[in-house]
Amino acid sequence: MLLASWADVPGRGAVPRGGFAEFLDLMPAAGALVLLVVRPEVPETSVGAFAMSTAGLVR
Repeated sequence: MLLASWADVPGRGAVPRGGFAEFLDLMPAAGALVLLVVRPEVPETSVGAFAMSTAGLVR
């Protein structure tokens, strides 16, 4: 007899998750959104730094 895993149950992921784990998953996105609203110059600076670092890899 084979035992079924959580991934075999329709509507379930491989790892059962609770509400608190889903809350923690949303924290980085929420923090980025708050940072975008409070300090709009940060994304421009980070994009510029990312572009300069990747341009250095091309050479």
